[in-house]
Amino acid sequence: MKTLTIGEFASRAGIASSAIRFYEEKGLIFSQRNAGGQRRFQADQLRRVAFIKAAQTAGISLEEIRDALNTLPAQRTPNKADWEKISAGWCDQLNQRIANLTALRDRLSSCIGCGCLSLSACALYNPEDKIRHFGSGARYLSGNHPDDLQGLLAQDKVSS
Repeated sequence: MKTLTIGEFASRAGIASSAIRFYEEKGLIFSQRNAGGQRRFQADQLRRVAFIKAAQTAGISLEEIRDALNTLPAQRTPNKADWEKISAGWCDQLNQRIANLTALRDRLSSCIGCGCLSLSACALYNPEDKIRHFGSGARYLSGNHPDDLQGLLAQDKVSS
């Protein structure tokens, strides 16, 4: 089987040679060395790179991609059935990411519940910095909702 130099491989894969070296260092792709010590890649490694790029585009981390690829026998290049099985395992994560991005898009111009109290609207969304009881960070973007704050405020009035 014809092998490709790193330059040929990078060109065919559509990514930089430095990315190829990085992927190899991380155990995502594999090469052999010729007598002169130069990397040579089998053409099937191009499918692994395509798999990696598709998963990265979906927001899957390189660690998760490597773990998924390591489930294949003898570091085999994934086929269609492998992709279907592996990507199905990522569906819940991707659906949660989609929900988070939708919430971000829908609330982008309003308070995010960060607890900063620097926006004039925060007095409406987060009076007396009550959102801090839900934890640190952008609470509304993390799943809390301004209505949750109203329940918290009602509880505070009852306990006072």
